[in-house]
Amino acid sequence: MTPFDDMCEILAEFWIDYRDLDDLKEFVGYNDLGLPLAYFINESIVISTPASEAYINETFNFLIAALGIDDKVAYDSLDEMFDAAGFKK
Repeated sequence: MTPFDDMCEILAEFWIDYRDLDDLKEFVGYNDLGLPLAYFINESIVISTPASEAYINETFNFLIAALGIDDKVAYDSLDEMFDAAGFKK
């Protein structure tokens, strides 16, 4: 439901600001390609391809699962996702 550009922005913010959170270290370790890839696309360092979109979609879905939030909602920001999860930063 979340647009691809928003996914990239959300994952990029997570990777830069929150990748060292103990509660989500397993998520970060497993998504060690999708998170930086979203950052690089968000910052226009690389262009999106069908393969990169697949990695980012998967990583975003794993973030939704890790936070235990509704996957039918279009999220606008990482803060909105954290709020939905009741997650304290």
